[in-house]
Amino acid sequence: MADISVPSLILFIASIVVAAGVSGVLIDTVTGISSSVDERGGDVSSEIRTDIEVISDPEGGVYDTGSDTLSVYVKNTGLRTLPATASGFDLIVDAQYQSQSDVTVTVEDGTEWRPSNVVRLDITNLSLSQSADHRLKVVVDGDEEVFEFYVP
Repeated sequence: MADISVPSLILFIASIVVAAGVSGVLIDTVTGISSSVDERGGDVSSEIRTDIEVISDPEGGVYDTGSDTLSVYVKNTGLRTLPATASGFDLIVDAQYQSQSDVTVTVEDGTEWRPSNVVRLDITNLSLSQSADHRLKVVVDGDEEVFEFYVP
C-alpha cells in the first residue's frame, strides 16, 4: 500500500505545481488583454463621440480664384468639443496634403467648437484649375468627411 501512495503523492504535488504555473501565465495574459481592451475602448469611445459634417454648398462659390482661397464651413455634429485649431485638422485637397500654416480656423458661433457649432476653414495658397471638379477631405480626430465641389 505504501508503494502506491508515494508515487501518487509525488504526481499530485507535481500536478499542483504545474497548475500553479499555468494559472500564473493565464492570469498575466488575461490582465494584458484586459488592459488592451480598456485602452482601445477609450479610443473607440472618443471616435464614436466625434462627428463632423461639411455644410458648405458645393455650388456656392467656395473657391475664390483671385486669392486662391478655399473656404468651407464644418459643423460639429458629435457629442464632444473638438479643437478649433489648424493642428486639429488634416486637410487634403485633390490628393495634396495642406500645411497647417496655410489653414485658418474661425469659430463662427462661439469661442469653442462645441457640439452643433460651426467653424470656417480658409485654406490658402491653392492653385485649383478652373472648370473642373475638386475634392476636399477633412479629418478631425479620426472622423473623415469628403466634400466635392466645382470651380467654374
